[in-house]
Amino acid sequence: MCSKNKVIVLPASPEGLPDAKALAEEFAFPLKESSEGLDLDTTLALVVDQDKVSLEALHEKKMGKVYVDFVHGPLAFRRLHGGGKGQAIAKAIGIKKQFKPTVLDATAGLGRDAFILATLGCQLTLLERSSVVYCLLRDGLRRALQCQEIQSYIEQMTLQPLQDAKSFLSKCQSDSFDCVYLDPMFPHQDKKSALSKKEMQLFQKLLDGDSDADQLFSDAYNAARYRVVVKRPRLAPLLAAKKPTLQLMGKANRFDIYVKKGIPH
Repeated sequence: MCSKNKVIVLPASPEGLPDAKALAEEFAFPLKESSEGLDLDTTLALVVDQDKVSLEALHEKKMGKVYVDFVHGPLAFRRLHGGGKGQAIAKAIGIKKQFKPTVLDATAGLGRDAFILATLGCQLTLLERSSVVYCLLRDGLRRALQCQEIQSYIEQMTLQPLQDAKSFLSKCQSDSFDCVYLDPMFPHQDKKSALSKKEMQLFQKLLDGDSDADQLFSDAYNAARYRVVVKRPRLAPLLAAKKPTLQLMGKANRFDIYVKKGIPH
């Protein structure tokens, strides 16, 4: 997954400049103190204000902002009304009443699936290799820790330092995690993707997609104790052309499940 468009860091106001400088230095992003003189037709910006970091296309304000919010909105609704262990993702991962697997989410993205699994009792390790997406995810986790209602779930989500999943997996011993979860970004994401329209548009400007996702499978399989779960658009080809042990089909997506051995009962 590589970036296609230049990304800058931009403070939303003078008060946000110190945090913007720190973020730009940490990830080697260009820092601009204002939008004056920028090529607005091509510029994407990580905008730093006093309470969050968001991704914006400066030339298309109507697209709005993309940021991670575990406290409000769709994730709050799903946490309260999402169906618990009856959800397809819970069945795919193998959650049971007495078994809450440890999960490596090797393609964490904006962290939504990881959060759902955390609310169902799983301990998660998160990897993300896009520095822009990583910044959004880390900021969302930081803010969510300040919310007492969901603090315990966020504490079950450990975001590793920015790195490539293949590099991390290649260093893992066999059976390091009960389950390894892969949700690679498709180069041409399905129109029924869980991403909102604005998120899809912004990420298509930013990222080329995980064209090397097939290469993750063997290392993921080695690191998993019980299973590897791959989330795909419903009509997408199999990852690495590997036939799964079983599949769970949804309206927009499916879960391909590769079983190594049965989970405890």
